[in-house]
Amino acid sequence: MKKIIFIVCLLYCICSSAFASPEMSFVYINGSNNNDRKMKTWYETGIEKIHPVLKKKFENSKDLKKYYKNESITVKEKPVIFFWGYNSKKDLDYVKSQLEITKAISSTGAYIVRNLIAQYLHDAIWVQKSHNMIPILDDLNDRIKLETNKGNDVVLYGYSAGTFVTYEYMFNKLRYINTSELINESNLDEDIKNFVKNNPANNTCLSAISANNGGLGAVSLKGDILINPNKDSFKQNYLKINDVTEMVCAPDKKVRGIVNYASPLVLFYSDIADTNYELNYYNKLMIKYILENDIFMLTVNFKEDPLGFPTSSNLTLKEIENILELPINNPSGIIYDNSSVWSKRFFPLAHTSYWSAKRTFSNAIVKTLAKGYRFNYDEKYQNKILKRHSKKSEL
Repeated sequence: MKKIIFIVCLLYCICSSAFASPEMSFVYINGSNNNDRKMKTWYETGIEKIHPVLKKKFENSKDLKKYYKNESITVKEKPVIFFWGYNSKKDLDYVKSQLEITKAISSTGAYIVRNLIAQYLHDAIWVQKSHNMIPILDDLNDRIKLETNKGNDVVLYGYSAGTFVTYEYMFNKLRYINTSELINESNLDEDIKNFVKNNPANNTCLSAISANNGGLGAVSLKGDILINPNKDSFKQNYLKINDVTEMVCAPDKKVRGIVNYASPLVLFYSDIADTNYELNYYNKLMIKYILENDIFMLTVNFKEDPLGFPTSSNLTLKEIENILELPINNPSGIIYDNSSVWSKRFFPLAHTSYWSAKRTFSNAIVKTLAKGYRFNYDEKYQNKILKRHSKKSEL
């Protein structure tokens, strides 16, 4: 009898572990002007306040359970805070020391404006530079792997200039590059192309392609991917590309979503509209990958936030497909913007009010996610929204 009970319990545990949904780790990424102890404490205190509310909203949302096939959603108890602010402090201190030189020779008004610009815009400009961004992305990827190695899925939350980090992470770390297609579209000779054809590799990411990691090529200043012209070196590195992919790319199928908020992303990354910039082709591949791999990418801004820029108007999958000029096969992900959240905050304070308005903000994220799924995959709801927008445009 004891043996029977033991076997039943064992089978129950196995079945429970097999069908249980993985926990979600929420990884929060700070914005600019968070580069001293006081501001770090302010940011971390805000996250500690908002995380329990957001966790509860996610776990109790009936709409989300519907789109997650009625799976129970469990969010990790503790927030994961990824803080990159100290990295920029040395450079900002240098700028401030130079400002002190102008204090005696400038008008008071000009000095105050310069000081404000340095304080609030320095980090946003600093983090965009590749030599600053790449180490941050690698550190973030290591932090994400700590979570996924526990079996957890990951959702990234980018605040303000932290949205630059989430975007660059997706662009450089998601595995949307088909290595064979990349080589076939290059100017390399048939010997290399046949070598690649006879040694198929897994999908990889831009970080793995680059010379320091995979050695297959490098990204030029013009945005071209230049393939390594040395045949022997290329072949040796190509045979290692799967190992490099596992080392430097995002964990496969574990990044479930991105939430950008208080986002000035469009203001600083307007070059994604430049059709002559070669890397924008890879931006298209990234979007295709997101939509085909059940990843959500949300933008949620308070409408009073002067730095909360909408990413784009919400487009149907067909409209996105037409813009990309690429087929979207078996779509399951979403890209959705909600920049009209009413925070009831005075506009100069709205950009730093996301934690104080934690219930409004948390509710907006969950509702935006549910609306995004409905807009993309519920034809009746989509037609209703499009009809409403059409009426507004006629007024």
